[in-house]
Amino acid sequence: MRGRRAIIVGAIVAVVLVGAIGAYAYDRSQRDTIASGVRVGGVELGGTKPAQARARLEDRLLASLRRPVAVVYRGRRFTLSARAAGVAVDVDALVDEALARSRQGSLLARLGREVTGGGVDADIQPHVHYDRAVVARFLAQVDGQLDRAPRDATLDFQPAALQPVAGRAGVTVRQRPLRRELVRALTHPEAPHTVQVAARTVAPKVRTSQLAQRYGTVITVDRANFRLRLFKGLKLVKTYTIAVGRQGLETPSGVYTVTDKQVDPAWHVPNSAWAGDLAGKTIPPGPDDPIKARWIGIVDGAGIHGTDEVGSLGSAASHGCIRMAIPDVIDLYDRTPYGSTIYIV
Repeated sequence: MRGRRAIIVGAIVAVVLVGAIGAYAYDRSQRDTIASGVRVGGVELGGTKPAQARARLEDRLLASLRRPVAVVYRGRRFTLSARAAGVAVDVDALVDEALARSRQGSLLARLGREVTGGGVDADIQPHVHYDRAVVARFLAQVDGQLDRAPRDATLDFQPAALQPVAGRAGVTVRQRPLRRELVRALTHPEAPHTVQVAARTVAPKVRTSQLAQRYGTVITVDRANFRLRLFKGLKLVKTYTIAVGRQGLETPSGVYTVTDKQVDPAWHVPNSAWAGDLAGKTIPPGPDDPIKARWIGIVDGAGIHGTDEVGSLGSAASHGCIRMAIPDVIDLYDRTPYGSTIYIV
């Protein structure tokens, strides 16, 4: 009886040993085969040998990574090629990692997967290299092309009209999210290869609708035609006949703001050769004072004032100031608050 048991035990041990050797041999034969369920960048490599896996990654993974990336914003398009960006990936290292993932776990665990038809749930993300300096220069180019400061609405001053010029919103590229999406498009084979520019719109401080209030009162001086026009809310309300500076003493052109207003002003005579003995003196209001009734200062001693030399109106007769009939200058003075704009052409 004991001999018979020994024979049976020996037979069982032999069967187990033969099975173990066979299982080991089978497992060894699979060490260069990638297990089912192993993916690289979304590419299924299960059941492939290293050479097949490399070919599949070249065909699917690298083909996707080699596509150019387009950065777009409102119809404008900027393209960065994978070659220019220095995109590169070590395919051999990825295949080695796929094999290593396939061999994870014990012998029994691997055999169990084979018997049950199971697999390894592993998606290896490739480590893709790129040239950071090239990407930085590309982003700077996009920024330089798209970034723009807002432009306030303003007026196109003309002697007889005020033409509103519409403002324009500015654009500021949001560099961090744009860089993040660009790098993702370059380094993730499954990522879209078109990237929308992340940008912030910057509104102008002055809109067209605000111009009438901003330029509530505007005076234009047409030196060539000896006309002064008064605008309220950008609309012409009155036209006056004036005298302007004579040749060599022209009324200064430009855009100015009213900061000085006086009733019955004294005349502070300029230190100029044309003033003769009066140069530097102050002439109080009265018959000797040529500045009559009102004064609206412009710049550098020049201003708008009344005159009793009404015959000079409609000509270039003054020493740089703008002369008006006394009733007209009083009327203009009352309509012209501080801060009003004066445009002389």
